[in-house]
Amino acid sequence: MNRKDVVLRNETVSDYRVVEELTREAFWNHHVPGCDEHYLLHIMREADSFIPELDVVAEVEGKIIGNIVYTKAKIIDDNGRLFDVITFGPISVLPVFQGQGIGSMLIEYTKEAAKKLGYRAILIYGDPDYYSRVGFAAAENYKIGTSDNMYAVALQTLELYPGALSGISGRFIEDEVYEIDEIAAKEFDKAFPPKALLSGLPSQVRFGQLVQMRTPRL
Repeated sequence: MNRKDVVLRNETVSDYRVVEELTREAFWNHHVPGCDEHYLLHIMREADSFIPELDVVAEVEGKIIGNIVYTKAKIIDDNGRLFDVITFGPISVLPVFQGQGIGSMLIEYTKEAAKKLGYRAILIYGDPDYYSRVGFAAAENYKIGTSDNMYAVALQTLELYPGALSGISGRFIEDEVYEIDEIAAKEFDKAFPPKALLSGLPSQVRFGQLVQMRTPRL
């Protein structure tokens, strides 16, 4: 596939179901048996924190093959001050197109758009082996931890302009939309074709390792 053939554009309402389907395909059995990212996407679009301008799909010959979505988030610093930041996820690429740079294209495109919109920084939870390749660094480098005041290897940070996080140290707070109701997610999934649940996959093992890589923020 030639990356020049990839069209990046904003998602439209008519794309919603297709993008939910591709998100399900991208995440099924990846972190855990099954997935709930397609449900997260479904409810996220109605959240007050959702940023429509940064809801972008990747398309090849009229077929949607990838998507990235963002929400507003905050850092509560150690003095109790609030600083606005943003986060993305899910970021999804159809399995057959993974490993071809589509994810990095979506990140780079929306990173530039976020800069133009005046946002300060992006913080996400993800595998540093991947996100370090697209400009992210450990949040611990900025003395920023999780909502429960831990340093997590998976918490990654990208300043959108030099010094954007200078003098800010504290806790990263995502929107409550990420606190998924598992029962509602399973009910939502019933509207999709059945898929086998698999466990013990390498990606699941890696996810489990990352979840455990936390230290107290002192």
